[in-house]
Amino acid sequence: MYSLLNTYFKIEEHGSTVSREIMAGMTTFATMAYIIIVNPKILEAAGIPFGPSMVATIISAAFGTMAMGLYAKRPFAVAPYMGENAFIAFTVVKVMGHTWQTALGAIFFGGMLFVIFTITGIRSWLINAIPKNLKNAFVVGIGLFLAFIGLNTTGIISIGVPGAPVHIGDLTNIPVLLAIGCFFLTTLLMVWKVDGAIIFGILTTSAATMLLGVTHFPSSYFSMPPSLEPTLFKLDIIGALNWGFISVILTVFILDFLDTMGTLYAVSHRAGLLDKNGNLPQMERPLLVDAVTTVFASLIGTTTTGVFVESATGIEAGGRTGLTAVTTALLFLAALFLSPLLTAIPACAYGPSLIIVGMLMIAPCKDLELDDISELVPAFLVIILMSFTYNLGIGMTAGFIAYPLMKTATGKFAEISAGLWILCALSIIFFLACPH
Repeated sequence: MYSLLNTYFKIEEHGSTVSREIMAGMTTFATMAYIIIVNPKILEAAGIPFGPSMVATIISAAFGTMAMGLYAKRPFAVAPYMGENAFIAFTVVKVMGHTWQTALGAIFFGGMLFVIFTITGIRSWLINAIPKNLKNAFVVGIGLFLAFIGLNTTGIISIGVPGAPVHIGDLTNIPVLLAIGCFFLTTLLMVWKVDGAIIFGILTTSAATMLLGVTHFPSSYFSMPPSLEPTLFKLDIIGALNWGFISVILTVFILDFLDTMGTLYAVSHRAGLLDKNGNLPQMERPLLVDAVTTVFASLIGTTTTGVFVESATGIEAGGRTGLTAVTTALLFLAALFLSPLLTAIPACAYGPSLIIVGMLMIAPCKDLELDDISELVPAFLVIILMSFTYNLGIGMTAGFIAYPLMKTATGKFAEISAGLWILCALSIIFFLACPH
């Protein structure tokens, strides 16, 4: 079995081992298990039944992540995106008044556009047209975004008041103290080069919360999954063809394009999978998995899927091949029956891992061109707006607009590729025409 896995996934060639890949897959799953509950809770606001939505979330994550492992052979997990789910629930359904069935129709069309763009090579051409400095800014921005999510999730920082949007959390609160302890425990284990440091920190802190009475031991460990029938094939494709729905489809398309592009580059950079030109070899494979999974997700009853930024935790744990993704996918399938146990992991246990990975992802700061103002301004906007707006897409689009603007203003028009002009146009449309 070891020989078969090593041959198929080229584990030794990537400097890894089977046990390390499995541990990495467990780490990725532990840091993103929250999606099992959070995604259906958000979509419940749109009227999608919680039980079937939870099953759709799990199955779409298992489908996409397994395909990422077996077909693309990358250590990336795929699941419904946070942000896109909120856009569907609160903007498209609550504000604009559309049905969730029609919203899923928009997801379907967005996914089909991605399939076409990926098969024709347009999508990878656009991604390769992005300047290296902007790509490095994406990694740094996503790192700070992850750290900010972790700090907020654990309560180490909290939402403030007008004039002071964020402030330090309640440091006398036991979960906050446990989160801080988890952060230092995990980083010390990493210093000591302990394999599985992140998953060990998550499990140790989870156990501590239960022993201290902060959380409770699950009342049961197994449960049968609810029926998928209420959401299966319930999307309204015809309703989404309405001209007034074009802006929704366009927004879904651009959001997914930007999120996948930035996340895929960032986690690939961290895993050392990029070539000497800063591009991901055989990029079409993970992109196609992302596109097909989005179509699949709309059919079974959930929103846009893509490469999850939490994949970086598994990569930091040593995951380098598709076996990491396969392990994560199998754990998602197990979650269909083990959800009471797996969703018992509290925020103070998984949140610190996001902070740690965010910390490690700011390494490309040293490669940013800071002396050239035409390079600095776009990179700066990408980094700060990703974090301060709590939206990766806002930061990326700002960078795509600022880069050609600054290059043109400084007489460096020749440095702007045709692909970047297209991304700039899409970004302007995103800001002006799409509902937010």
